[in-house]
Amino acid sequence: MANISSTYYPQSGKLIVLGAGESGVGTAILAKQKGFDVFVSDMGMIASHYKVQLDEEQIAYEEGTHTEERILLADLVVKSPGIPEHAPLVIALKAKHIPVIAEIEFAAQYTDAKLICITGSNGKSTTTMLTYEMLKHAGKHVGLAGNIGKSFALQVAREQFDVYVLEISSFMLDDMFQFRADIAVILNITADHLDRYDYKVENYVDSKFRMIQNQTKDDYFIYCLDDPQTAAGLKRHHTAAMHLPFTQEQKVEFGAYLTSIKDIIINIPNSDTFTMRTEELSLTGKHNVYNNMASGLIAKVQELRNQAMKESMSSYVNIAHRLEQVACIGGVNYINDSKATNVNSVWYALESVSTPIVLMLGGVDKGNDYEMLRDLVKNKVRAIVCIGKDNTAIHAAFEDDTELIVNSSSMKDAVQLASHLAQKGDTVLLSPACASFDWFKNYEDRGDKFKAAVMEL
Repeated sequence: MANISSTYYPQSGKLIVLGAGESGVGTAILAKQKGFDVFVSDMGMIASHYKVQLDEEQIAYEEGTHTEERILLADLVVKSPGIPEHAPLVIALKAKHIPVIAEIEFAAQYTDAKLICITGSNGKSTTTMLTYEMLKHAGKHVGLAGNIGKSFALQVAREQFDVYVLEISSFMLDDMFQFRADIAVILNITADHLDRYDYKVENYVDSKFRMIQNQTKDDYFIYCLDDPQTAAGLKRHHTAAMHLPFTQEQKVEFGAYLTSIKDIIINIPNSDTFTMRTEELSLTGKHNVYNNMASGLIAKVQELRNQAMKESMSSYVNIAHRLEQVACIGGVNYINDSKATNVNSVWYALESVSTPIVLMLGGVDKGNDYEMLRDLVKNKVRAIVCIGKDNTAIHAAFEDDTELIVNSSSMKDAVQLASHLAQKGDTVLLSPACASFDWFKNYEDRGDKFKAAVMEL
């Protein structure tokens, strides 16, 4: 059975796709395949390779504008998660009671595959990729989509996977209503993107908990028992799904926990126990123990053999831009953590590095509260090099906690400053805590420019 009743949304008529990125173009191709009259509209300029795809499929599109009178004639709208709810066009659509949904919601109507859905403020890309690689290694016919990989809708149109691992953001969840996850995972919740949630953390928590809506007693809900915001959300949101918590602070009957001798124990009903030493994991740091626990629970639910799980968990190589080892030059280690776009991600990064650190911070501040970094900065950070246009908040936050805070004029300048400030045995860590859009196209562009500047030293 598909994950959404195929009668809930219009199954024909005019479908408008807002945004012509990976998810938008994939949606348009699937919608045309299903018989919709499709039109794609993007307020920006559409990348040339997406135009080629749309032209090949003979799908009409516009760029640099939204023709409102045409869009408001839609029977169904699928919008990019980057377009906020308070955008005037979205408000106008909802005023006319035209359904506005996410790509994931739209595509889920057309597949019977098992859907493993992973969200969280931090670690979701690592956990999603680890889970995908683990299932693939075990011989599962598995697809990777959501915030990562190829468009979910495009894969539904052209592939026949038995299971999908989907990285889901809160922005996607905001436009998901009837969708049901077979396995829903909430890794953690820390204040992030509060500009999209009226600067109220409880609104952001509620968005994350949309992950468990519509789940049944045959489904699974995997979550971190040690995370205070998740605990708060559990009091407001309920699901009939089987709860499988993971924790490093207590013992649980069903779920995953850490023993006093640092063994990960994973137990689910009607399955043999999984045990693995944390020192055997390929990914280091406390946060990665959590990520491995979550992936391990998914694997057990999917009936993977313990040996296959251990092989994947001991050999997995982390994704680009997330604590990515770049080079060791003159005895100084350079790490690219450009994907760390919030304060909690930076906390994890600082926690995982054992040497003195020259920290590269800054960019588009999303209302960050840097208080949680204070002790780690005091104890570990030799100097901070600021990147981005406006770094007044970073100076104000850390002027009493580190000896030196300097501004830079470009990524190349920032890397050169960091290399001069670092001493032999130190780590230069790019972990910005901010969005990248002032100096860069995205966090990947920021990370790539960091790596290029390091290799020029």
